[in-house]
Amino acid sequence: MSSFAATVDVRKYEPKDKRPTIFRTFESLAPGEKMELINDHDPRPLYDHFNVEIPNQFEWNYLEEGPEVWRIEITKK
Repeated sequence: MSSFAATVDVRKYEPKDKRPTIFRTFESLAPGEKMELINDHDPRPLYDHFNVEIPNQFEWNYLEEGPEVWRIEITKK
């Protein structure tokens, strides 16, 4: 099992706060550190947003793919 520097369970946040919280958390990681993202749906649009904002600076790995919970490991390069 991976060890995470941070976990963001976006199910607890208001929609307007989700992405800012995720990006703030990612920015706080040191290179090589990982964060865990937990969501109630596939966060594919977030992956696309990461690719636009910070291309080639992260690795995205699905740990669990629904149907009720999605868990993503995001590593800062």
